[in-house]
Amino acid sequence: MPRKIILDCDPGHDDAVAIMLALASPELEVLGITTTYGNVGLERTTRNALVVQEVIGTSVGVYPGADRPLVRDRISAEAVHGISGLEGPALPQPRQQPRDKHAVHFIIESVLAHPGEVTLVPVGALTNLALAMRLEPRIVPAIREVVLMGGSIDVGNWSPSAEFNILCDPHAAKIVFEAGVPLVMMGLNLTHQTPATPERVARFRALSTRAGAFTAELLEFFQIHHQQRYGFPGAPIHDACAVAYLLEPALFKTGHYHVEIEANEGLAFGRTVCDYWRVTGKAPNCEVGLEVNAEGFYELLLERIGRYS
Repeated sequence: MPRKIILDCDPGHDDAVAIMLALASPELEVLGITTTYGNVGLERTTRNALVVQEVIGTSVGVYPGADRPLVRDRISAEAVHGISGLEGPALPQPRQQPRDKHAVHFIIESVLAHPGEVTLVPVGALTNLALAMRLEPRIVPAIREVVLMGGSIDVGNWSPSAEFNILCDPHAAKIVFEAGVPLVMMGLNLTHQTPATPERVARFRALSTRAGAFTAELLEFFQIHHQQRYGFPGAPIHDACAVAYLLEPALFKTGHYHVEIEANEGLAFGRTVCDYWRVTGKAPNCEVGLEVNAEGFYELLLERIGRYS
C-alpha cells in the first residue's frame, strides 16, 4: 500500500521539485499539500504550490497554514528565490484554488483519521506542525513519522549556526523535536551533497517535456545565489531529499543521535545541536542524514519527473 504523507512546504524552487517528485511516485499517497510562510509570504507560497500542480497536471488539495512564526519576527528568502518565490520559468495562472480548511486543522483531521499511518514531510518552517501538536495533543502518538528538511550537524546558511527552515521558527522546531515522535532530519550537511550542476540540469531539459523544462529553468535561477554566495557548482535540491528518503532510503546513510533546538536569542539561535559524539548521555531522538548517493538521487528525480508528459 502507498505510504500516506502530508507535504508541508513553502515553495520555493527546491520545494517545487519535492512536490513534483512526491506526486509522481505511486509509493506515496499525498493526502494534501499544506503551506506556510518561509521562502516568501504565505499567499505566494500557496499560489506556488498551485502553480507547480498546474505545470504537471495534478490537483491534490492545497491547504494554507501559518503566516508567521510563533514568537520571533518573520524572515524570508526573496534574495534566494526571487519576489515570486519561483523565479526563472514563466509561471502559469493556476486554475485550482486553495482549500478553505486551515493547514493545521487538515493535519489534525488527517492524522486522527489514519492513526499510525500518516507521515508528515515538512520542508519549511515547522510552525504548522507545532501548532497542530499543541492544538490537539492526541495526534502526537498517532503520527507515523516526521521526515523533515531542515537543520544541520555543522554550519548554518542563514546565520553562522542555523539553517533557514529551523531559524524561521526555532520555538516551533523545539516543540516538534521534543514531542517524542519518530524524526528524520535531512540537514544542510547532507543536502549540500546534491548540487544541480549544469550537466544535471541539462538532463532535465533533455526530457523534452513541460515538467523537464520547468525543472531546468527553476534550477538555473536557483543556482545563481548558490554560485555567488558559496561557489557551489549548482544549487542543492534540499527539500527533495526528504521525499527521496521515503522512496529509496538505501540512497542515504544516517545515524541515530540526540538533537536539540537552540531557541534562545544569540549566535546559536535556531541551531540544531546534534550530539554527534554522544557526550551528553541523552537518548537519541532523531535519525540524522549524513551522506547521500547524489547520482542515485538524480537518477530518481529524472525518472520520476520524466513520468510527466
